[in-house]
Amino acid sequence: MPNKRQPPRPRDRIIGARLRAIRKERTKLSLEAAAKMLGWGLATMSRTENGLRYITTEEVAMVLTAYRIPSAERNQIITEARAENASGWWDRPLPGVPAEMGTLASYEADATSLTDWTVTMVPGLLQIEEYAMAFMASDDVPQELAELRWVARRRRQKILGTLDYTSYICETALRTPYGGPEGHRKQLRHLLTARDRGIPVRVVPEHLPVGLANHSWLYMTFPHTTPVVNVEVAGGGIYLHDEQAEPYATMLARLDRVALPTRESQTMLRSILKEA
Repeated sequence: MPNKRQPPRPRDRIIGARLRAIRKERTKLSLEAAAKMLGWGLATMSRTENGLRYITTEEVAMVLTAYRIPSAERNQIITEARAENASGWWDRPLPGVPAEMGTLASYEADATSLTDWTVTMVPGLLQIEEYAMAFMASDDVPQELAELRWVARRRRQKILGTLDYTSYICETALRTPYGGPEGHRKQLRHLLTARDRGIPVRVVPEHLPVGLANHSWLYMTFPHTTPVVNVEVAGGGIYLHDEQAEPYATMLARLDRVALPTRESQTMLRSILKEA
């Protein structure tokens, strides 16, 4: 193996999880036995399966060959791994744009579904420019940096239409007029037309006596590994995996119960628009 290798990326977690599943389901090899057969150290094997190291396409091929995976299936998995290792815009981040935004975009590119829950603002994937710029200005982000971050956000938004996406938004966020009266109205109209673009937007009425987490988060599902949750914190976000992400599935079900249906959410959006 080369001595100098790239740092792990979110997609390495997906590839590693797939290789772990194949070892457990298709072979009788323990982690130790697999490492020995491949000539890897136990720590390297563990880090590979847990997505904690960058794995090359050649290494994926070597593992699959050692596991005696049939050639047609092996070639398909290798092709998918090669595609997963392809660079995206997030690997060439814009100056001044937090690396966190590129990390999040990389996760989103690998996801099969995204579900947003936002408490105090419209989610980034559904923001318009006036709204986003006004929000960043309120956070004292310099104009030049705000413009670059908006470009990155627009790039993130291109994922919409390629996977299942649902947005749950607290009524409080919808009544906060970032961008002034006109920007606020344009943002509300953008949300109203989201359904026409195949994007469900569901409103959670404010002041509901329901125990929902009071922070915003994004729940992401993947084809070959467990869900990942991105939780917004000051200055960026943190990622929750496996058992840490499990409680959010329960909260997601609770959101589905308390949020207004799509049609009623549209009615509330129109009502707020009239008041704006």
